[in-house]
Parts: sequence; structure tokens; C-alpha cells
Amino acid sequence: MKDEQQTSPKARRLAWSIVIGVLAILGVLLALANMSLNTPLLGPFSKAVVGPSIIGVRADKVPMSARFEGDKRVQTFNFTSPFQPIGPVSPLQALRALLSNGAGLIFIALAVLVVFPSRARSAVSHLESRNGPAIALAAGVATLLLTMAALLLLRFTLVYLVLIPVLLAFAVAIAIFGLACIALALGRQLERRLKLPRAHPLLISLAGTLMVFDLAVIPYAGVFALAALGVAGLGLAVVTRFGSETGWSFADLRW
Repeated sequence: MKDEQQTSPKARRLAWSIVIGVLAILGVLLALANMSLNTPLLGPFSKAVVGPSIIGVRADKVPMSARFEGDKRVQTFNFTSPFQPIGPVSPLQALRALLSNGAGLIFIALAVLVVFPSRARSAVSHLESRNGPAIALAAGVATLLLTMAALLLLRFTLVYLVLIPVLLAFAVAIAIFGLACIALALGRQLERRLKLPRAHPLLISLAGTLMVFDLAVIPYAGVFALAALGVAGLGLAVVTRFGSETGWSFADLRW
């Protein structure tokens, strides 16, 4: 029994380290495939999450640039995609997408959970209930349509320029909270499906956020998957009244 108790923490750390490492490598590979399949018709969709495919400027385009090149071998660490004749694609750019966009998404999700732990738990519990994802997505679509209608009506008022940024910032903040809760729910689902040992909620959220990033960098379909998750996050925050345990109720008006 002592040996099991001593090896259990090590096995726990090893299992979650492997899962997080696999999710990170998968994100880099999907980002690389996203940039490689950059066609003229669907190019904007592939660049929406991973950014531009080419790093820097070609040396032959910049005069006297050869003297500033430190190592020629770095420039050969790329390949030319058959779907993108404009220049080489570097795997380092896919790694940059993970270390910039992916790390930013992870930081925001973890910050939300640290600042609003009880509200995030309540929202995740509602999401994991029966028909929770469908209700969140439907509420998100309805909220998005109402927001667009409100923006359209504000065009005919004198306070249009003042309220538009406030309304958009409020909607984005709510969607980010919901997206962080979805990431935690995905991590919990991964923990149950793979029968992983129990871990810290932030570590579970880290794995879930990497899953969100992997979905977002799927070639062409990733931007739509990220939009669907954002809309569902918006709906989740609205349905749960920003993670309130009581939800929408007029009981607070009675005293």
C-alpha cells in the first residue's frame, strides 16, 4: 500500500504530462497543415487563427541582407506547399502559433477560472447536465441575433458611437467567460473518457484549452469550430447568468 501511495503522484503527473504533450504536438501539426493547405479561395480562413504562413522577408528581396544572416541552415528548415506557390512554409511558424495564440488562449482561460472559481463551477455543472450543450448553443445564437439587432437599432441614435464599443466589449467578455468554462468541461470529459487520475482543476482546464486550440486550427473548419464554441460560451454565460447558482429568477426582488 505504501508503494502505491508513493508512486501514485508520479503516475498522475506522468499521465497528465503525456496527455498535454500529445495535445500540444497535435496542435502544432494541425497548425502546420492549416498553413500548408492555404488555397487562394480559402486562404483567409486558414490565416484566421495561425496567422501568416511565411516568416520574414526573402533575402533576395532585401538589399545587403546577406551580411545579417547568421545561419543558412535555418532558412532551409521549411518546405513549399503545393497549394501555396507564393513562398515556403516553415514548421517554426506552426510552433509560433501555439506559443502565441495558444498560450494567450490558455492564459485567458486560466485567469477566468482563478478570478471566478465558484461561477465557473456553476456554469460547468449546468453545461454537463442533460441537453446542456444544446441549450447553451441555442441561447448563444439567440443572444447573438439580439445583439446584432441592438447594434442595428443603435445606428439610428445619437449615442451609437459611444454604446457600440461598450456593447461589443461586454459581449466578448461574456463569451470569453463561457469559453473558459467550456474548456474546463472538455478537460473534465477527457479525464473521464481516458480514466485519468484526478488532478488540479487548472491542469484539467489547461488540457481542455489545448483541445479548443486544436479544434481552432483544423484546416478550414477550425475557424467555424471556434466560432461555434464562442457562441456556445456566450449562450452558457447568458443562461447561467454569468455562472450564478440561482440562474435567472425574480426571487432576489422579493424581500
